Amino acid sequence: MIHTASLVHDDVIDGADTRRGKISINKMYGEKMSVLAGDYILSRASQALAKLGNSEVVELLAKVVDDLVKGEFMQLGSKEHPDERFNHYLEKTYKKTASLIACCCKAVSVFGNCSPAVQEIAFQYGRNIGMAFQVVDDILDFIASDGEMGKPTAADLRLGLATAPVLFACEQFPDLNALIMRRFKGPNDVEEARRAVHKSDGIARSYTLASQYAKEAVKQINKLPQSPQRDALVRITQQVIQRRK
Repeated sequence: MIHTASLVHDDVIDGADTRRGKISINKMYGEKMSVLAGDYILSRASQALAKLGNSEVVELLAKVVDDLVKGEFMQLGSKEHPDERFNHYLEKTYKKTASLIACCCKAVSVFGNCSPAVQEIAFQYGRNIGMAFQVVDDILDFIASDGEMGKPTAADLRLGLATAPVLFACEQFPDLNALIMRRFKGPNDVEEARRAVHKSDGIARSYTLASQYAKEAVKQINKLPQSPQRDALVRITQQVIQRRK
């Protein structure tokens, strides 16, 4: 429910017309109604959390909401120095995507009275699979079709966002730095950035980055005893890397 609420609000912030191939709520009912709908979903999630009666789980999920908002603020800015820019991207990716998965995985282990060691394994598995998921999502924005994604591609560039494929491409095409700093607002900036990404090894390097996170997720979850459930969590990491939508 927290994830759904964040997507409803995201579509308002991004001015999105579609979500997974369907008309977005803000397009159907307007921005005011969408903001209130997202707030309502979040309030219902908070009520459900409170009923669990576990203060540590409530605190974990409250941290998720805090990270989501901070990540959205981070997305509004950028860094001039390339090294700072990539670290900024990774931190923003954690707060906007991976924090939710990491904290939810840990919350389950906390609620199940698992040991601190297992709780940490759950957190690290969720963190790494969350990072892998978002990096792949950023890749698909360049290589998937609108139909596959269920939303317009190149959306990040049009929103002024420089994701992993662009940041890697910058190393081969330094002229992209100027486009990043003006958030791709020039007349042909989006098209130029797309061409540079496809000419570079930015997509391949981004897949390598996502694979590294996926491998770390597998490494973490393999610390647990063998079971069908553990094997299923390993398979999820493979699906995250191979997905096309």
